[in-house]
Amino acid sequence: MAEPTPRRNEPRLRPAPLLFEPEEAASDPEHFFDLESIDDPRALLARATELAQAFRAATDRAVEYQAIAAAQLADPRRFDRLTPAAIGEQAEWTEDYAKKMVEFGQDLLRGTETSGPESLG
Repeated sequence: MAEPTPRRNEPRLRPAPLLFEPEEAASDPEHFFDLESIDDPRALLARATELAQAFRAATDRAVEYQAIAAAQLADPRRFDRLTPAAIGEQAEWTEDYAKKMVEFGQDLLRGTETSGPESLG
């Protein structure tokens, strides 16, 4: 299970960098961040673990930004405010999930986050 996302007053861990691959390498379905070229199982496990942690951290961070955007789009002070249903449709979420994401984003914007994205499921 992924570690909880650090909150605003906690420092974020720096995961392994996710480097973009050359287009020709990315087009090869067997190629994945050069892992297939690592022969040593210890090195393979270490690099694959770094990548998995980086992807988890990136996912958590992206979900936080989704929530902030959803809260901003639902802000009643906006003349072009969107309903949770419209936000859900745009993000391919259910309306209930969109409502939870709006609430989560409002908490993040206020700096009073009470639950992370893992509780939204």
